[in-house]
Amino acid sequence: MEDKVYIIGAGVSGLIAAYELEQYGYHPIVIEKSSEVGGRVKTLQENGFALDVGFQVLLSAYPLAQKYLDMEKLNLRKLASGALIYSNGQAYRIGDPLRNWNILFPTLLSDIGSIYDKLKILQLNISLKNKSLKDIFNSTEKTTYDYLVDFGFSTKIINRFFKPFFSGIFLEPDLNTSSRMFEFVYKMFGEGHATIPQLGIGEISKQLKGKLKHTEFIYNTEVTEMTNDFITLGSGEKKSHQGVIIASNTPSLINQEEVKWKSCMCIYFEVDQTNIPQETIALIADTEKFANNLYAYRDHSTNKTILSVTSLEIKNHTDQEIIDHVTKEVKHYTGASTIKYIKHYRINKALPNRKNLKMTVTEKENRLSENIFIAGDSLLNGSLNAAMESGRNAAIQLINYKKKSLEISQ
Repeated sequence: MEDKVYIIGAGVSGLIAAYELEQYGYHPIVIEKSSEVGGRVKTLQENGFALDVGFQVLLSAYPLAQKYLDMEKLNLRKLASGALIYSNGQAYRIGDPLRNWNILFPTLLSDIGSIYDKLKILQLNISLKNKSLKDIFNSTEKTTYDYLVDFGFSTKIINRFFKPFFSGIFLEPDLNTSSRMFEFVYKMFGEGHATIPQLGIGEISKQLKGKLKHTEFIYNTEVTEMTNDFITLGSGEKKSHQGVIIASNTPSLINQEEVKWKSCMCIYFEVDQTNIPQETIALIADTEKFANNLYAYRDHSTNKTILSVTSLEIKNHTDQEIIDHVTKEVKHYTGASTIKYIKHYRINKALPNRKNLKMTVTEKENRLSENIFIAGDSLLNGSLNAAMESGRNAAIQLINYKKKSLEISQ
């Protein structure tokens, strides 16, 4: 009789875990409480548009993205190196001149920092190019803000470039995120490209699911309880198991303190025009604004210009208050004259908010009991690479446990 191995959650971690289990001959069963795969990496059809649930990019240099994804089949759009910065009534273009010489003079002449600051950026590029991922995640941890100050950057370039750019990535405005995460993300930007699948970020999850040949999916079903021998569904039904990987953010299942999360709101508009260059992220460096980053693109099905805006200041405001403020800011900064609201997503669990960031975990850190393991980027760091690594790691540890159990029984 074949061992029944379950995966709770069909996000990226769960899909990678299923893939690895299949490679060793298992036919895992994935239980997902929603109606589809993807978790936080999802694209929804709304009013004729394909909208990502939160603005997300795939960094092509992620080691495990290269291992598990067929990049060519994702039909990736490459985002421009650098960004457009709105600050004090001006718009400045900054980029990496080593990749695009056309951006050299605009970058040097931009009023986001001194020449010394821009030389320090080159120094940072070289430093992180020569630093391994292992060394990054073993380095002393401090806040990203303190890291930048200690590196020698001025307050001006921190406020006009690093804060708006990395606030949009870390989903917090003060750069309190670990310096390990800053070094990791900065290195990934330097070694590859920020990309978005033509049909939306959800294509990543769809492609991973498409690689599974022997995995069963049970949708719209919640797991409420678990032991070493049984899982209990929301309906009360009990199912016996010989191994489980929990790849969902359900504190009650793992009997641990709830993970703290960073939140954001993503708002989509249809606009007639913008001053944002093609495939370029725009950042608002002015203080006390609701909009953080803006990205304009042509919708593949309607051929209309869509503007995605991410807001970080959402906790003490209603959805409508945020939408109203952001609409005014879009009109003020981008030059759009016709702005039509499409849809918004308030994402309360957008990124895990943790310290002591890691590249991987040991068996002691993600083994819940004898044959139950935990996966998810909240164990490591808030990235797609971490989601993949945690799923891979949990699957391999479960497989190794099963091998040892078999050897002992023989």
